[in-house]
Amino acid sequence: MNNSPQNPSDSEETESLLEGIQSPEDIRNLSEERLADLASEIRSKLIEVTSINGGHLGPNLGVVELTIALHLVFDTPKDKFVFDTSHQGYVHKLLTGRNGSKFDKIRKSDGLSGFLSRSESPHDSFGAGHAGTALSAALGMAAARDQLGTDEHVVALCGDAAFTCGITMEALNNVASATKRLVIVLNDNEWSIAKNVGAMSKYLNELITNPIYNRLHHDVGTLLQKVPGGEQLLKIGKNAEKGWKSIMVPSYIFEQYGVRYFGPIDGHDLPLLRRHLEFAKEADEPVILHVVTKKGKGYKPAIDRPESFHGTSPFEIGSGKSKSKGAPSSPNYQDVFGRALVRFAKADKKVVGITGAMPSGTGLIHLSNELPKQFYDVGIAEEHAVLFAGGLATRGIRPVVGIYSTFLQRAFDQLIHDICLQNLPVLFCMDRSGLSPNDGATHHGLFDIAYTRCIPNAVAMQPKDEDELVDMMSAGLSLDGPAFIRYPRGAGPGTPVKPSPAPMEIGKAEILRPGDDLTIWALGPMVQEALELSDRLHVEDGLDVGVVNARFTKPIDTELLLSQAEGNRLIVTMEDGVVTGGFGSAVLEALSNAEVATPVHRIGWPDSFVEHGSDVAVLRASAGLSPDDMLAGIRKKLKTPSVAI
Repeated sequence: MNNSPQNPSDSEETESLLEGIQSPEDIRNLSEERLADLASEIRSKLIEVTSINGGHLGPNLGVVELTIALHLVFDTPKDKFVFDTSHQGYVHKLLTGRNGSKFDKIRKSDGLSGFLSRSESPHDSFGAGHAGTALSAALGMAAARDQLGTDEHVVALCGDAAFTCGITMEALNNVASATKRLVIVLNDNEWSIAKNVGAMSKYLNELITNPIYNRLHHDVGTLLQKVPGGEQLLKIGKNAEKGWKSIMVPSYIFEQYGVRYFGPIDGHDLPLLRRHLEFAKEADEPVILHVVTKKGKGYKPAIDRPESFHGTSPFEIGSGKSKSKGAPSSPNYQDVFGRALVRFAKADKKVVGITGAMPSGTGLIHLSNELPKQFYDVGIAEEHAVLFAGGLATRGIRPVVGIYSTFLQRAFDQLIHDICLQNLPVLFCMDRSGLSPNDGATHHGLFDIAYTRCIPNAVAMQPKDEDELVDMMSAGLSLDGPAFIRYPRGAGPGTPVKPSPAPMEIGKAEILRPGDDLTIWALGPMVQEALELSDRLHVEDGLDVGVVNARFTKPIDTELLLSQAEGNRLIVTMEDGVVTGGFGSAVLEALSNAEVATPVHRIGWPDSFVEHGSDVAVLRASAGLSPDDMLAGIRKKLKTPSVAI
């Protein structure tokens, strides 16, 4: 069957099936031929919409038939689907009444989320945005069903990369003791974001290439039943089966966990998928279906470049090329970080880089390409990445962990217990600090200032530009303890990087502009906004406004802060993070400890989760953080009578 359109126009000559799908019930009376047409239309829709909005194209193209089969066999929202990460849930959205204008604006303001969301639809039984969550959550739902005495089915859809996550293996260890009815679908496309790595990836590949057990078991059993004494031999053989099966069959590991394994199954053969899911639905024991899919199926550029099209920016459909016009005016922070790390690693062989399945997204691809022996990709295993770095550090290696801010949250215990408690010299470079606007709440890096401030022995900093990032990396690598550097997604202001980093004194801020009336202490990308606010307050209000590049969130420059507070009417703090426990809180604490009564006005994200939106400016405006809003807040604070501490 041909369900792999190369262009959305391929399905426009016939009446649209997809437009008539308002719920999964609408697909259950379609013939096999019409279901194939529907799959083709869905692929066209995915390509068309993501070419405009960007999004997770490759993963969704790979699960079209699988998602259709799931909705043919099971009945959501009564039955529960739990998607690992849930970035591959676009097809599920299209089949559950969300194929209208909101899908056309997916990942944009007033459009659907790029992940599943319980608040968006009753068909989304569990929201997610990080890998490895599906099996634990689904097992909890199955155990709740058993406790309540209801009869719904629970299906966990796990990517193959999820089995590199410790949390998935912890859940697998608990399945057989927690429930007797659970369907686990292992969607195996050999990729997470980058190519999968490690022993589990190799193991799953062996399952695909050596599916010998079912055939061997069937052939031997059939033969013995035809010979004298064969039945007795079969009975004896049952007792020895586990022994030879463990030698001959790679799937044995799953069955040792008490989960019945079936596969590999062609994930694009809809009738075959349907039969296996029907069987799993009626099983009286936990079942895992190993489904093999092709990431990017139906769109050649996505097949040829699976890492690029895992999460893509807008692109030209015909060529697959990005719609961005020419080269960016300045390099992305992750590339500045990656290239600088190569320089440091060439100068010192003890410097190594560590990533959790994101060599391109973090910029560590540069180190991987140039110095592969000083590069480690540990898979989607953030807890292990941090502990692994700690082990390296005990032996004199200087590990640099390149990781997204929101993903480092998953290793918070290791940061406290294993790195900072032992004061180990590990440098954490946290990309995507601040907003990841299209991805939404699960990917915004808004909490790292607060969660690093509370850990003893930590040094935490944020550069105002690309050059200062490299200076901070140099400073971090020179410390005898842990350090954290946060920086935003995308391009910096375009400041050239010096040939050699400048020395940086830990905990010292930089005065950019003195001021007698008030001073704005700003971090990272907020420094430029602080300078613009300073100009407006001077021109429009006649105020003498200073600006400080704070640089450090721990330790802060208390000496400079106190000297300015004594002569200023107001101290303003600006940070691209939550104000609760953030940099502004550090300033308040320092002034309170010194019994200085100068008022503080904190500008940052409120104590709430920020949803997705078209861009940073739109989301800031929605939270009262537009330039005009910030200016109004400062003016209001200046008019508020001071209260002595």
